[in-house]
Amino acid sequence: MTFSNLISIRWADLDPNFHLRHSVYYDFGAQQRIEVLHALGITTKVMQEQHFGPIIFREECVFRKEIKVNDKVLITTKVSKMRPDGSRWTFQHEFLNEEGKRLALLTLDGAWLDTQLRKLVSPIPAVVREALQFFPRTDDFVFI
Repeated sequence: MTFSNLISIRWADLDPNFHLRHSVYYDFGAQQRIEVLHALGITTKVMQEQHFGPIIFREECVFRKEIKVNDKVLITTKVSKMRPDGSRWTFQHEFLNEEGKRLALLTLDGAWLDTQLRKLVSPIPAVVREALQFFPRTDDFVFI
């Protein structure tokens, strides 16, 4: 299974240099993650009912090539690191051009938060454990 979306670049996404504004990469990544979680059955409704949600500790984007308003860009999502129990993880979003060349790589480290206790979830909900079995992994994936 692969999670990817074709991104539509809007005029409002550009900065004064007429290329994709740096913060928009993070917005696209966040939207993509929510869509992936929903596709795996971890919907916002499930998260609200079971009182958990993803929390980010670190987020970094490495920019390789400009993205401009008419560019065709594909964003993919994979997990590159994860604890065996799925409680902590590193996701990667690749921004690719039409030739499949990397335009940017967005990497984030995170975990699952108990939204009532405001602490990390332990153990993680069954719906998350099951979904993470199907989450696409990078070629250099490792358990941490």
